Amino acid sequence: MSESASATSGRPERAERSGAATNKKRPGVFERIVLFVRQVIGELKKVVRPTRSELLTYFVVVLVFVAAVMAFVGLLDLSFGRLVLWIFG
Repeated sequence: MSESASATSGRPERAERSGAATNKKRPGVFERIVLFVRQVIGELKKVVRPTRSELLTYFVVVLVFVAAVMAFVGLLDLSFGRLVLWIFG
């Protein structure tokens, strides 16, 4: 075996905790709320809104898909209904 493979376990070593890191205060409730709101606003600024034509295209695609699923489920319901009536009279 090579020396590097036997010398380490392959896992990163943990850094020793310093006294300053353990004495660090956790932010208060209101500070965390303000930080959360700032992060939400920052993420909302990254949102790209679709153009009017893209929105119309997405709308039509959704309507066509929903209509196709409705037709498929309706045909299944009709066929199973007739099958049950034929079997049980």
